[in-house]
Amino acid sequence: MHPDIHLALHHARAAELRAETEPRPEPRHNLRTRLGWTLIEVGLKLATRPRQPVPAH
Repeated sequence: MHPDIHLALHHARAAELRAETEPRPEPRHNLRTRLGWTLIEVGLKLATRPRQPVPAH
């Protein structure tokens, strides 16, 4: 393999490895997803909670 090609491949692979290790900002939709699941969990707790008997008038 030609030394210049080998060096270019080495630089490209090194850049890929650096990109994998850099911290990435958390996508904004994750907050929306967590909020949605939290609302579902609260709704299920409300729906499955034993009901109190209604006092008769």
